[in-house]
Order: sequence, then C-alpha cells, then structure tokens
Amino acid sequence: MSIAKEQRSMERQGRSENPSATPERLSAVEALERELRARQRGRWWKLGIGIALLLGASYGIHAWRQRGKPVALPPFVTAQVEVRDIVETVESSGKLRPVTEVKVGTQISGRVVRVHVDFNRRVKKGDLLAEIDPSLFGAQVSQVAGQLSGAQAELARARAAHHSAQITFERTERLKSENIASQADLEQAHNALQLAHADTLAASARIDGLTAGLKSANTTLAYTKIYSPIDGIVIDRAVDPGQTVASSFSAPVLFVIAEDLSAMQVLADIDEADVGKIVEGMAAEVRVDAFPDQIFAGTVTQIRYNPTEVLGVVTYAAVLDVKNDELKLRPGMTATVTITAKAVKGVKAVPNAALRFKPKEPGRVGPVMELESGQRRVYVARADPTAGPVATPGKDSPAPGVPQQNITPRVVYVGISDGVWTEIERDSLDAGALVVTEERSSPEEKRRKFLGLF
Repeated sequence: MSIAKEQRSMERQGRSENPSATPERLSAVEALERELRARQRGRWWKLGIGIALLLGASYGIHAWRQRGKPVALPPFVTAQVEVRDIVETVESSGKLRPVTEVKVGTQISGRVVRVHVDFNRRVKKGDLLAEIDPSLFGAQVSQVAGQLSGAQAELARARAAHHSAQITFERTERLKSENIASQADLEQAHNALQLAHADTLAASARIDGLTAGLKSANTTLAYTKIYSPIDGIVIDRAVDPGQTVASSFSAPVLFVIAEDLSAMQVLADIDEADVGKIVEGMAAEVRVDAFPDQIFAGTVTQIRYNPTEVLGVVTYAAVLDVKNDELKLRPGMTATVTITAKAVKGVKAVPNAALRFKPKEPGRVGPVMELESGQRRVYVARADPTAGPVATPGKDSPAPGVPQQNITPRVVYVGISDGVWTEIERDSLDAGALVVTEERSSPEEKRRKFLGLF
C-alpha cells in the first residue's frame, strides 16, 4: 500500500509540474493501481485459507488421537457366576470295526485256481470261497493209499506165516511129549512162532501208520477248498486266480468276513487321567468325517485293563458298541467318541479361568488359605466403585480415571466340569457374583514386556 501511495503522490506531483499530461497516460496509471490492489487481496485470501486448513488438520489429528486413546479399564477382568447345565464328557478317537470279524486263511501252500466270491459278497456258512490246485495233494493221497494196500498184503502174509508157525509148534510139542522130537526142535519151533507173531504186529502197526497218513493226506487235500466259517459279507479279498500262496509259520489271510455290519464297534484310546471316569454302560456319541452332521448312538461295553504306552503316554482301550442300521458306518473309519460321564442341570457354575487365576501379589488381597480335597480358590470382585481403595497389586493408589475394584479370596467346593465351566457345590457363591478371571497389565508392565522382546 505504501508503494501505491508513493506512486500516486509522484503522479500528482508530475501533473502539477507537467500540466501537459494526457488523459491516456492517466488511465494506464489507474489500471496499474487496480491490478496491484487485486494482487494484494489475492495474497491475503491465500494466507487465510492456508491458516484455516492448518487449524482444521490440527483439530482432526487431535480428535483422532483422542478417539484412539484406550479407555481406562479396571485392573481385573471379571465374569459372573451363572446357573447352567454342565455335562462332563470324555473325548477320544478310534477305528470302527465289525463286532464279529473272521479272517479266513489257508493251511497249505499252492496255486489258487479259482476264486468264487468278490468284495461285498454275502455268503453263508459252508459256501466255497476259493480253491487251491489239488494235483500235488491228490497224488500224495494216491501214494499213501498204495502203500496202505501193500501193508495190508504184508499183514495177511504175516498172519499166514504166524498160523503156520503155530501149527508147527504144536506138532513139535506133541512129538516131544512122545520123545520123537528133541528139545532143540521144540525150541526152534517156538522161536519161529514168536518171530511170526512179531511180524504180524509190525505189519499191523505199519497199516495203522499208513491209515493215519492217508487220513492226513485226505485232510490236506480237503484244505485245497476254502469254505466260509460264518454267515456274513466279504469285506476284504486278498487273493486272485493264479496267485501262489505260501503257508509257512503263519497262515496268510485270503478273505475277511464280517458277520453283521449293522452292529459296529469302536476301540477308543482313553487317557489314563480319564479312565477312572468311565464305567460300562455309559452312553456315548460317535461322529465320523463322512457324515459330520450325524450323531451315532453308542454304549461303553468294556474297558480293558491292558495298557498301551506310546511316547510315554499311557492309554486304555474302551470298547463301544455302535448301532449302524443304515449301514453308513464302514470298517476302518476314524470315529470321534464323546462319552457322557456325568451331567447336572440348573447348578451354579464359574468359568474355569476363575479357578486358575492367581494375583501377581497374593499378599495384597488377603492371606493364603489352605485347601482341602474338593476345594478351590477364587477371587470375588466388588462391582461397587465406592467400596473402598483399589486392591491393585503393585500400586498404592489408583491412577486418575481408572475404575476402582476390590477383590477378596474365597474357598469354594467344586463339582464336575465341562472344560469351560465348573460346578460350584454348596452355597459358597451366589449367582451373579463377579469372580476374577484375569489381571490386566499396567502400561509400565506392557512397556517392559515390549522392550524385553528386543
């Protein structure tokens, strides 16, 4: 503005000194003055807008920081004592199998010439399943039968010789009594009779041995035909025509036959910590991945005493009978078993986190009490913020703006648990009471933990 004033004063002085100045020159000067004034106003507008934007940004940042600032919370996280139903269960897994399952093998070695059944084939007891080549075993039967015929002929010859020796001995004995034959002749005849008798016994014994051998050969020949031992369904076939099977120290399994697939069993591995909760007759729920939305009813029928140890973990096998009327369950499926051990309805319960909670400085919230069997310790919090000074471990007074809280240790009698909630027996706590489940860390503790990571 001072520059424009100086220019206008100079122009007026020039006009007074030079009265011959033209009107065109005066209009150009006025236009220049207007342009200078417009530029000056534009700079002021830009400056004002910049200041306004700066103030708005500062206010926005402040509001965002205030909004993101954490709300002051009480030092303890609490939960209410609720009235609810609690079901104590034991979970495990195992393999499904038929109640009666027979593995059919062979007692002889040979080449399979015919297989009469296939997978999923229903069979009756005594049905022919497969045949092994009988040629070699039939030849053995014929060979032993021929030997038996020869032994029978030898027995007949020995008996004839024995009869002849008996007659000779009797004749010699009469002649000796008449002093016609000597004592030596009598002894010779007696020895011949004894030898004939021995030959007869040997021939008879050989016949007995060959008869047993023939029976064994016929039995072996009968083993070339494999029959079903029960009524059922073929769930596995491990042999094909032309395949050679070898029976050495153990019989090879050729077929697996299940008697009834409408009744299945699960062998569930129960942890040693849970086996005491299970008794025979308990109900169970069985689930398989093939039908995730369907529950199959089961019953515990046996808990075996034989332990199984794997990597230091000891388990016991529990046998569960499962109904399979729709034949949806198949042998070998992995089943998840949930056994209902105990169940109560409408009882007071606390979260398990409240039973596990321990304050950082127990001495600041009361003396430590001894616990008996079936007792647990919980800490009850007062919901009234005017109930006295805050019992915050590690702090003598609450921080400004932090809600106040008192906690008091209480001994309660616990019952069954479902893994999340635990039954409270007797009238040790009222429904709706607040129990502490967690202690929040102070900002200083959070900072120390954060710095401790680096």
